Amino acid sequence: MHALPFALATLAAAVLAPPLLRALIDGGHVRANYRERSVAFPFGVLSVVGALAAVLPLALVQQLKWTAVFHQQTLIVVVYVLGVAFLGLVDDTLGGIPRGWRGHGRAALEMQLSTGALKAVGSLALALYAMSYAGLSTGRWLLASAVLVLSTNVFNLLDLRPGRSTKVFALLGVGLTIGAASLRPLWTIGLFAGPALIAGGYDLRERAMLGDTGSNLLGALAGLWLVLSLSGTAQLVALAVLLVVTVYGELRSITTLVERLPLLRQLDSWGRPT
Repeated sequence: MHALPFALATLAAAVLAPPLLRALIDGGHVRANYRERSVAFPFGVLSVVGALAAVLPLALVQQLKWTAVFHQQTLIVVVYVLGVAFLGLVDDTLGGIPRGWRGHGRAALEMQLSTGALKAVGSLALALYAMSYAGLSTGRWLLASAVLVLSTNVFNLLDLRPGRSTKVFALLGVGLTIGAASLRPLWTIGLFAGPALIAGGYDLRERAMLGDTGSNLLGALAGLWLVLSLSGTAQLVALAVLLVVTVYGELRSITTLVERLPLLRQLDSWGRPT
């Protein structure tokens, strides 16, 4: 029954997606994508709405002791994912120039409102708080928290083309599932993972944009999947990779790199409308 949150939340997101899309467009919540097409924004809120819609019946099932539907780590997932999604929504609604860590850091030093700096500090605080409930040693607690924060930021850097961040999340999940030979981590994050994939489909087809709300959420889920699946040594490797991608994304263009490599370019463009 641990797959039930994934299934029910995915169904809820699929049902709620069309009316949410219309509501965003009718309310003027649109933004031009990289091809200057106006699309619904931020559609990443679907991941939160779908998950919360599923929580009510699931909580009743759990409380009435009909069956256990939530893993013990589900609370950790909910705290971190909802927190960073909210920070992303703040950035989507109030954010703007400057962009990048350097720009946000400069704004913070000049005592200007920087939603990026708020997001960085808030993500770190949420990661440290959420992982404090995982029963880890101090070293592993700090390591897991660092993986969560960097993963959240990396998926923000990736979310510059339709569907890119969702594809990376899906490929990462397949690799982690095969490597761990277990679906347990997926079911643990399934309450949000299913709706995130539904939202990602709309993003890929250029009918909507996830915004930082959605990319933050995907990055949080990816980080949690890494922490739930990998040993301490493997998490160190993952942290190093995330750090390299972060530095590269701050100094260079990830999109330019993707365009230069035929295989990455083909994977990146797959599924988008021509």
